Amino acid sequence: MLNGRTVAALTLGCKVNQYETDGMLELLEKAGARQVSPDEQADIYIINTCSVTNMADKKSRQMIHRARRANPDAVVVACGCYVQAQAEQLKEDQTIDIIVSNNKKKDIAHIISDYINQKIPDSFVDISLEKEYEKINISKSDSHTRAYVKIQDGCNQFCSYCIIPYVRGRIRSRDEQDVIAEIEELALSGVKEVVLTGIHISSYGKDKENGISLGDLIDGISKIEPIKRIRLGSLEPGIITKDFVERISKNEKVCPHFHLSLQSGCDTVLKRMNRKYTCKEYFEKCEMLRNAYDRPAITTDVIVGFPGETEEEFLETVNYLTKLHLYEMHIFKYSPRKGTAAAAMPNQISPEMKNRRSDILLELSEKNKAEYEKSFEGEELQVLAEEILKKDNKIYLRGHTERYMDVCVSLGQNKSPEPFINSIICTRYTRESDCLII
Repeated sequence: MLNGRTVAALTLGCKVNQYETDGMLELLEKAGARQVSPDEQADIYIINTCSVTNMADKKSRQMIHRARRANPDAVVVACGCYVQAQAEQLKEDQTIDIIVSNNKKKDIAHIISDYINQKIPDSFVDISLEKEYEKINISKSDSHTRAYVKIQDGCNQFCSYCIIPYVRGRIRSRDEQDVIAEIEELALSGVKEVVLTGIHISSYGKDKENGISLGDLIDGISKIEPIKRIRLGSLEPGIITKDFVERISKNEKVCPHFHLSLQSGCDTVLKRMNRKYTCKEYFEKCEMLRNAYDRPAITTDVIVGFPGETEEEFLETVNYLTKLHLYEMHIFKYSPRKGTAAAAMPNQISPEMKNRRSDILLELSEKNKAEYEKSFEGEELQVLAEEILKKDNKIYLRGHTERYMDVCVSLGQNKSPEPFINSIICTRYTRESDCLII
């Protein structure tokens, strides 16, 4: 179908996007295309775009134009969330040959083939009408140690700042057996750890009639013997219940690392954001995890400069996050997205104020992270060795602990690091000698 043609891919945004890019590349390879680096000239360029912020939109446009400049005669394909949001505008962009909807990526080989054969490809749909999960999968991971596996798409939350429900549609869960089959194949390729990802994985199974839940899926995956670790992607606080925590804490393969979305430490801001919990409830969820696990790594996202956020509300967030004392916080400056409720709210915050507030929380996050990691000083940790790293004229194994602490392990002068790659090794954690944070 595409025999002899070269294809390069450029991906922006989240792990879901990267997963889908990998899936599209596998489909194109099966159709006869050969993957090349984005730095090389290619016959086909796939740009998988993001629209989570204005900056993501800008970078998406830049990537599309970069592909056209790289080879004026190439077929330039744009897909992803920015494309879904700006379809009518991009249909007029002469830089782009084909735009592909977020639920048409599985048809990428046929869409490009139709275009080359001078047929008009049916490549765009109204995502809000889609009810079926798009069957796209991967059979290998570039890292060979850890693989991201998409289990779900879409979101029904409609947070007032977020464009994602409009560009990803309603929740659609992947069939359990399809997930299991993919992970079994990844395990055969050597993968030891899987990260379950999606747009809103806490809602997994809620659109199914068979009553399956995220907990059921985790139990099924844990039976795949070569898989040693199961890591969960971003979770909503609502999924953290006594029953759920009791269930996963009994599963030795589930990593004690939880990214629990927060967004603000002030109830009035959370209400304007249309988040469906209070700060008190979120704190209780964190305590459930801390009671079930020894020092679980709890991380979160926080938005600063949300419309109308007063200095008092921001200080309330600072005080709350100080008390909460999470492992890591990903700080985002609010970016208005056209078509969302928050974009039309009064009292938009100046960029200067957003920058100042972001700096304050970034400093707090670094302090919390250092204190958390220091608590493991002198203890033995399990590290999944992922790569060989040269640092200060020394050779280390770099990897992650179960709690996703990024560490380097020194093996000494007489040991070769190669045999340890993709194995779980035990090391005593210290910043000064054998094992150090980078």
